[in-house]
Amino acid sequence: KAYILALGLLTSQYSLLGYDASAHMIEETKNADWSGPMGIISSVALSTTFGWIFLVALTSIVTDIPYLLSPDNDAGGYAVAQALYAAFDRRYGSGVGGLVCVGVVAVGVFFAGAMCIASNSRMGYAFSRDRAMPLSRVWLRVSKNEVPLNVVWLSVVVAFVMALTSLGSQVAFQAMVSIATLGQYIAYALPIFFRVTTARRSFVPGPFHLGRYGVAVGWAAVLWVAFLTVLFSLPVAYPVAKDNFNYTPVAVGGVLLLSVGAWVVNARFWFQGPITNVDL
Repeated sequence: KAYILALGLLTSQYSLLGYDASAHMIEETKNADWSGPMGIISSVALSTTFGWIFLVALTSIVTDIPYLLSPDNDAGGYAVAQALYAAFDRRYGSGVGGLVCVGVVAVGVFFAGAMCIASNSRMGYAFSRDRAMPLSRVWLRVSKNEVPLNVVWLSVVVAFVMALTSLGSQVAFQAMVSIATLGQYIAYALPIFFRVTTARRSFVPGPFHLGRYGVAVGWAAVLWVAFLTVLFSLPVAYPVAKDNFNYTPVAVGGVLLLSVGAWVVNARFWFQGPITNVDL
């Protein structure tokens, strides 16, 4: 039960993502040094509130787990859809409300995908501008409307190809979801880690800061992400076999190894950081 509880914590962590979009849009806002952090905090607060309501409602209707996972039920083994359908059918005599709830989730997933493409495109363009991506000259090009269409279509194609894996192997697709989620958390935690370690004395706070509590909160965030990293790497089925093996630690470790190796062997000799295009 303790193991199930620990893995259950990941349910909320999958949805507490994307608030970095505020950081991506800071350049286009007024009073960015204040409105940017407030946007991130507002996003976290709203995600936490509505996500908690949704998860409590969902877990309260998940009772007969073997039936929900059975391919012989009305939803063909799709547990969430079956749970919602059965709950509305018992209460109102019709499962239409459950289908509406599934539709709301589907729309939410669609917008999440659109957000990911927008965010990836923006980061891809920024990395290309700094010559930090292969074929940077291609992804750096913009249309007459000043839209980096090449890197936008790159984000779309990569996302589409990754989604295709779900048709052949749910294990591979779930591993990609875990890898993407864990990768984002690691990306969030690294700047915080350097803030509370190497830059602890040199960091210059902006108008919005946590004062003397900043270091303590920073360490709490780093330790929590370290704990999540372990949870995301644990097996989710027993006995462990090739069909249910969690490949997340292998993939994340491979990306870290390639990134650090590329830096040590090549990039550190020419990459000088972000290219400044505004005179300060």
